[in-house]
Amino acid sequence: MIARRITIRGRVQGVGYRAWVVEAATLLGVRGWVRNRRDGAVEVFAQGEALALESLVSQCRRGPSAARVTGIETLDATPDPALDTFGWRATE
Repeated sequence: MIARRITIRGRVQGVGYRAWVVEAATLLGVRGWVRNRRDGAVEVFAQGEALALESLVSQCRRGPSAARVTGIETLDATPDPALDTFGWRATE
């Protein structure tokens, strides 16, 4: 299992991006969370199999139809064994 922290920038708040990420991650069997950031970005912590994470990152580059992604940053992270689902977190 590997983990990634993904930051998505652009028009990604107020367009259903978080709900879209939850659905995409759940379908891929990825565990973790998504939240809005005060700087207007969306942050994702995701862990799972490498191919599933690669697919999620690729999908995050597009986002839902109302989103306009202008940038994405992906960093390696340490897996969190306490996570067993994919959900929402409060804005930070």
